[in-house]
Amino acid sequence: MPKMRNPNSPHSRYKGLLELPWDHGLPVPDMPSGREWTEAEREQWRQWWSSPQAAMWDESFIPTVAVMLTYFGKILEGTATSTHQMEYRHLAGALGLTAEGMKRLGWAFQGDAQ
Repeated sequence: MPKMRNPNSPHSRYKGLLELPWDHGLPVPDMPSGREWTEAEREQWRQWWSSPQAAMWDESFIPTVAVMLTYFGKILEGTATSTHQMEYRHLAGALGLTAEGMKRLGWAFQGDAQ
């Protein structure tokens, strides 16, 4: 049986994670103009910008999150190409919205880094 990982080891990749607050208290930015957003997209926008990860984003992330949202809409509609889906996965990781992305960025949810 393999040894259990020790997150307190000096060589642990889990040491020094930045804990993201569950409630960052930041306002949800306005959605970019230029297209009509569906209600599902509007709700997803609110969820992403209310997530703990959004504490690490500033207004420069608005276009990136909006592009990801267009891919999200295409996925929901069933019109997404494999490229759309691949870019969605890439952006989700880059923004820390996946477990792998959070780990790569050195983030953990508040209370999970112990």
